[in-house]
Amino acid sequence: MKPLRKLTLSEAVFAAIALVSVPACNSRDTTTSRPATTGAADTAGAASPALDGPAVAVPAVPQVSKWILDPENSSAGFVCKHVLSKVRGMFQTPSGTVTLDEVTPANSKIAATIDASSITTGVEERDTHLKSADFFNVAVYPTIAFASSSVTKSGAASYSVTGNLTMHGVTKPVTLAVTASAPFNHAGGIRRGIEATTSVNRKDFGLVWEYPGEGPGIVVGDNVQVTIDAELVLQAN
Repeated sequence: MKPLRKLTLSEAVFAAIALVSVPACNSRDTTTSRPATTGAADTAGAASPALDGPAVAVPAVPQVSKWILDPENSSAGFVCKHVLSKVRGMFQTPSGTVTLDEVTPANSKIAATIDASSITTGVEERDTHLKSADFFNVAVYPTIAFASSSVTKSGAASYSVTGNLTMHGVTKPVTLAVTASAPFNHAGGIRRGIEATTSVNRKDFGLVWEYPGEGPGIVVGDNVQVTIDAELVLQAN
């Protein structure tokens, strides 16, 4: 394919916040700090599935808990129309923090950052085009960022998170549908998994390239589906 004839996004963003596969846990899994367990309130119940696995004992966590993204086990994936098919890609190793207030969800905060140059679709020529000035222009806009402005709890393990997505030098509000697993013990600490989904229009963020001679949105679709899969590590208060 010629530069981005087979294309997407991030990605973005965070393409966005683009993040859709999650790397498997490996021997380098570590916690940044020791988990807080003494005197903590168990807000998730006595036993609950960890991700999609069997029921396990749920460790206690504070009602207000602070988490960081494990970059090795997190990604921002995206799906974008390409002609009559779809292209899938991802931004690798995002970073971010989550403060979760179980009692007053509105006090919760989420912030995440993606390296725009980490975009990959499995086709080097297309990835190079995506990084160029036709799309993300990573030399000028190296990061994609999201900062929450509103968090509401929509179910026992689900949240609606609205915030500002900054991509390609443009900031727009987006709303993420977030599902969180119960906390679980892993690699000497307490973790939980989250999945966040949203849809963005690439042209809202100045990503307006079209294949020469083709109609708008034919070669590269305008709407991009974004899925963020993240593994969070509990931090000590």
